[in-house]
Amino acid sequence: MKADVYTRITSKIVADLEHGVRPWMKPWNAEHAAGRITRPLRFNGQPYAGINVLMLWAAAEERGFAAPIWITYRQAKELGAHVRKGEKGELVVYANTITRTETDADTGEETEQAIPFMKGYTVFNVEQVEGLPAHYYAVAEPRIDPVERIEGAETFFAAAPADIRHGGNRAYYAAAADHVQMPPFVAFRDAESYYATLAHEMTHWTRHPSRLDRDFGRKRWGDEGYAMEELVAELGAAFLSADLHLTPEIRGDHSAYIASWLEVLKNDKRAIFSAAAHAQKAADFLHRLQIPQREADAA
Repeated sequence: MKADVYTRITSKIVADLEHGVRPWMKPWNAEHAAGRITRPLRFNGQPYAGINVLMLWAAAEERGFAAPIWITYRQAKELGAHVRKGEKGELVVYANTITRTETDADTGEETEQAIPFMKGYTVFNVEQVEGLPAHYYAVAEPRIDPVERIEGAETFFAAAPADIRHGGNRAYYAAAADHVQMPPFVAFRDAESYYATLAHEMTHWTRHPSRLDRDFGRKRWGDEGYAMEELVAELGAAFLSADLHLTPEIRGDHSAYIASWLEVLKNDKRAIFSAAAHAQKAADFLHRLQIPQREADAA
């Protein structure tokens, strides 16, 4: 099962990238009440995380689902509903461990070793299910006010104690100096583009040794470690953009990065799982920084 899950998911993402498609770049819709841009949601409203976000975004885009809500066959049945005959579900996964007892050949001493593995199960989009309560099928109310949406992004990034500087024509994170460099706000196509780009650079910012201490052995521009860190930043920006109701930004170096990611993913079928997990940790880290700000506002 483990090899099948890793291979199946990596092969799907590789196929998309080979066609120039980033499966995480269009995770939005304007038709469902759950939100114009959102992570995939479980039937109880809890968002999916990590690799499952990419898998379900890609499935929704490929199959034209507007609803971001997914449910298992059993959960639908418990709600008095049923999956339509002939409908095909989508794979989601979770990590688990088994404990194996090993005996030392020389001493006879027994030790227990926890071995991680990936388990999968099937979910269906609520559009494939009949008989659910009405709110699962609810259409969208008028869109969120754009000004309010951008204020939310401004507040979110302001809560991070990052040194964000403006100037020049490049966006990057300078690791040695530990600062984020952004072009002037007016240089961007629109406000969403600015904040989506900032989400990418702020994901890089989390890799500093004083924060998440993320290091893929990067030695030079374009090597495998560089490609992995850029993939983490790309996915982190997509996760944050969904959380902040922003349209993700396709960067100008689109083609060069796709080529480097393809090389990494073809060499290691677990790489996309690792990148998604690191991206989730980065997004969670930035979300945790909001808590002191919310407590101060409530005081």
